[in-house]
Amino acid sequence: MGELWDIYDQCRSKTGRFHERGKPMVKGDYHLIVQVWIVNSIKEFLITKRSPSQSFWPNRWHATGGCAVAGDDSLTTALKETQEKLGVSLNPQNGRLFTSYTKPHDKDDGSAFYDIWLFAQDIELSDMVLQEEEICDAKWASPQEIRSIIENGGFVPASECPYLDELFAFCREFTLD
Repeated sequence: MGELWDIYDQCRSKTGRFHERGKPMVKGDYHLIVQVWIVNSIKEFLITKRSPSQSFWPNRWHATGGCAVAGDDSLTTALKETQEKLGVSLNPQNGRLFTSYTKPHDKDDGSAFYDIWLFAQDIELSDMVLQEEEICDAKWASPQEIRSIIENGGFVPASECPYLDELFAFCREFTLD
């Protein structure tokens, strides 16, 4: 059996049912996805390039993230996904849930709750160990560089990051402690 997700109802309550990744979801079923944005002390964001073998948006830049597995909450998922995909341990005290939104799936009748996490942490690129089947590159980029990548079609679609302007504005004031 593959990876299992908790199924939530539209009010974000767990139903006690599970969904196997890769199988179609049905209307009224939701699962949890996290996106992890990391900002450093000079206000650059860590973005990662999806591997060419990825079924969604291969070779495009995005924030790190992934689906919550059964039993994991949002913060646990954010920390695990960053560790698995980048080999980086984030300090939970440096993070906050920035925003959440709901979006229907493109390929089936299910939907997802998206939790967008923001962590303030300086990380050396040379210390990262990328999970090559998922991530093929990582770099620090300013908001202007990210907007340029979006305009040139090298980032995931803007619909996947409807909060970016708000995030960039917020991060002008967000600092490392």
